[in-house]
Amino acid sequence: MAVKLRLQRHGRKKRPFYHIVATDSRNRRDGKFIERIGIYNPVTSPATVDVDYDKALKWLGCGAQPTDTVRSILSAVGVMYKKHLQRGVTKGAFSQEEADRLFKKWLDERVKKGIARFNIAVSAAHAQPKTVVAAPVANEVKEVVSTLSEEVAPQTEEVISEATEAEDTAPETTTEDEA
Repeated sequence: MAVKLRLQRHGRKKRPFYHIVATDSRNRRDGKFIERIGIYNPVTSPATVDVDYDKALKWLGCGAQPTDTVRSILSAVGVMYKKHLQRGVTKGAFSQEEADRLFKKWLDERVKKGIARFNIAVSAAHAQPKTVVAAPVANEVKEVVSTLSEEVAPQTEEVISEATEAEDTAPETTTEDEA
């Protein structure tokens, strides 16, 4: 079966909104599809693109042929470059870690240049880990907690000692049920 990656039009008249899909090349443009890979909204300025890298790489690896428009979209978001790097890994030209490093370097350069051809929504697989962003905040929270615990520790010790003394000195009372 000849699989194509192409745009499937949605939206109303003069307000197009596209789904990027993998489909049999013999199907109609807006007909049945195999899998939805992402979205493309050319109405926003800059155009919005949200692509699932893993699904796109899977279909490109299986031999799916992207249309010209989809190829330019995938190139802009980095899927075609990632496919190029994966081909180097399979041939043994370099390791997977080297490919990941090169892709991250390329992605950082694109962000630094501020290329705003597309407003790219990066999938979770390629987003920065949240722990890296939250690490400074977590350290600050630990510092605040430690300073508060140092200030509150003597007061809690006093309350605990008073409570234990009160328990020791309190006379035992019996309830009517026990008697």
